[in-house]
Amino acid sequence: MLTPLSRALGQWRPQSASTDDPLRRVAEAWPHVVGADVAHQSQPLQITGGTLVVVTRSSAWSEQLSFLGEQILASLRERFGLSELERLRFRVGKIAARERLRLVRGKTAGPRRRRQTQSARSESAQEAAERFRDAVARARRAKAGAGWKECGRCASLIPPGERATCASCAIAFAQERERLVARLLFEVPWLGFTGICALVDGLARDEYEEIRSRLLARWWETLVRAQRAGRLSADHRERLVASSYVIVKSGLEPERIAPATVRNVLGDEIFGLLYDVRE
Repeated sequence: MLTPLSRALGQWRPQSASTDDPLRRVAEAWPHVVGADVAHQSQPLQITGGTLVVVTRSSAWSEQLSFLGEQILASLRERFGLSELERLRFRVGKIAARERLRLVRGKTAGPRRRRQTQSARSESAQEAAERFRDAVARARRAKAGAGWKECGRCASLIPPGERATCASCAIAFAQERERLVARLLFEVPWLGFTGICALVDGLARDEYEEIRSRLLARWWETLVRAQRAGRLSADHRERLVASSYVIVKSGLEPERIAPATVRNVLGDEIFGLLYDVRE
């Protein structure tokens, strides 16, 4: 007998297909995004939980750059499709040596000269931040004059003739839709395309089939891992996955699915692991 499907999806989330390193791309483009002055005093450190952590040389730089967070995020979104990047956080730390410029041409400055120069640069944090803000404003005015329009979701500028949302927001929107469709397929798999289409505005058949195919593949991987391990997880989540898998894979109504159908879809080994285990 199939396990009831009233429980929520739990901890399962669709995995991103991208294998590119967003931090590497941001770090390489950092001087072009924020300008040479700001880049000399700051450095992207890590991306975690939707937050880009940036290390700065002093609290003055952290404070000034925090005022420019939205402009920096907008510049990053216009340059990359980083839908996972939601906020910036600045902290004082050590800038990697490879990012430092020599303070004296052809020579290494002495300790006293380094302290004086670093102090002067820290004091000019506000000026550098203002230059960056002015540069962003000039660039936006120039683009607006050339026919660029604002993204309907994040207000980033989009080239003429492009869609109404920027690439970053378009990716985020697609991911949100995939999560919603995947959740419905798990919780109410008997709805099928017609039922789910009524709940997700504008869902096309080919989009639904692509999400369904990816989801079935991920569910099957979960079941195969359990079969290879010879045991279920502590919460027996695999039984919920199997219930939804059989309905979505077969396209049958739950009341029409007999144990023989389940065994045929899952195979003898997985069926035995899931339903023949004596509690």
